[in-house]
Amino acid sequence: MMFDLLMRLIDMILCARIGSKLGSSGYSNLDDFCTKNLGRHEGSRSLTAFKGSANVNSKALSESYNGYVIDGKEGVGDISERGDLITQILIPGLPDDSNDDSGAQISSCFWEWKPKLTVHYEKSGCENVNSPPVLFLPGFGVGSFHYEKQLKDLGRDFRVWAVDFLGQGMSLPFEDPAPQSKKELDSERNDFSWGFGDETEPWANELVYSIDLWQDQVRYFIEQVIGEPVYIVGNSLGGFVALYFAACNPQLVKGVTLLNATPFWGFLPNPSRSPSLARIFPWAGTFPLPAVVRKLTEFVWQKISDPRSIGEVLKQVYADHSTKVDKVFSRILETTQHPAAAASFASIMFAPQGQLSFSEALSRCQMSNVPICLMYGKEDPWVKPVWGLQVKRQLLEAPYYEISPAGHCPHDEVPEVVNYLLRGWIGNLESKGSVTLPLLDDPENIQYGTTKDLEFVREGSKKSVRVHFYGSRFSLWNRIRSYVKSRFEALEINSR
Repeated sequence: MMFDLLMRLIDMILCARIGSKLGSSGYSNLDDFCTKNLGRHEGSRSLTAFKGSANVNSKALSESYNGYVIDGKEGVGDISERGDLITQILIPGLPDDSNDDSGAQISSCFWEWKPKLTVHYEKSGCENVNSPPVLFLPGFGVGSFHYEKQLKDLGRDFRVWAVDFLGQGMSLPFEDPAPQSKKELDSERNDFSWGFGDETEPWANELVYSIDLWQDQVRYFIEQVIGEPVYIVGNSLGGFVALYFAACNPQLVKGVTLLNATPFWGFLPNPSRSPSLARIFPWAGTFPLPAVVRKLTEFVWQKISDPRSIGEVLKQVYADHSTKVDKVFSRILETTQHPAAAASFASIMFAPQGQLSFSEALSRCQMSNVPICLMYGKEDPWVKPVWGLQVKRQLLEAPYYEISPAGHCPHDEVPEVVNYLLRGWIGNLESKGSVTLPLLDDPENIQYGTTKDLEFVREGSKKSVRVHFYGSRFSLWNRIRSYVKSRFEALEINSR
């Protein structure tokens, strides 16, 4: 956001400076150019914003070119920080039932990891026996259903799994971990009574829905269900778990993709890292819940499980409010109605931090040479782009794609773009570099970065999303310097 405002200010200064030199000569052309380009930073455009978009030269959609061809006339396109005109790339859309293309078939399955701890997962593409395996990890409050668009699309080329973390989605327990007595049941409401008793069932004695539990769950799932190293993709909380898991088990990971990964998780200290500090907190997410926590949970749960609250959260995390989230909304609401959901939520919130911080996990992955790719929605109100840039500064060689407009869940909001980038990144690794990374047709882009407009068709309409690739030599100062140079040259050219 700050960079966009700064670029807008630079445009205004340059337009005024060159305009004063020109006087009245050629002013109309310059004024038209400035008017078009100053509005550029007010937000990302859809393809329909271009007049006559249906007449754009088809060659321009797949190759580099020097300007937009609109209504048969060559126009000035947007300019990247390096001074190159931003090219448009046509990418595939999602499977479309209206065209008899329903995509890969999705299977819903259950796996009993431990007694009474059953994990739900979905899979597709099992027939692609020689293709790479890809595992998706969900964010907090959702489940494998949030990756339906990846399972259907990527399942045509890869073997794909998406898992529900224990305590979330359809991996909530089938039995009460801490049942209430008959007297308690008669005197209290039963809407969310599971886990609210005074005594824990033997199978749940050490149960706490923590990040350490989830990384163990992922390890055993890969070993026992998938059976070989995987490409692992995680959004939000799932991104943290993916990185944490890769740091602890690099031998099981072919690569990690972070989708707006949360850079921290857990409020209470980890007993292994800070034993004296951890002793200050008498309870850390185990069952049964203390009486005071039960009361607090009842109050909070009534607020956050309200359909209106769920709707407001979805409005926050999706930048494009035209995105259809009906299925996501209904599945989240369905999960909140499970009798164990409230107590599981309390366990998650009071679970201790992991044994590794996000930064430490990142360093371990770097030492183990685990390939990492970053794909972040630029308009995320929670995990701001600065968090992705911090990862990029630590891993300068890691591909970093910033997508706009897109919020906290780019895989669901712009799945066409995320799937396209994932295919390209996995293809690059599988081919040991003989297949270039997505958007890097020019070798210099690897160092200096590039910006492209990715266009696709969704439900019969064309859409456009801007993707910026950060090169290994990126810095804010270099972006500003190259931007000023490119804009100054463009303004001078158009003023002649």
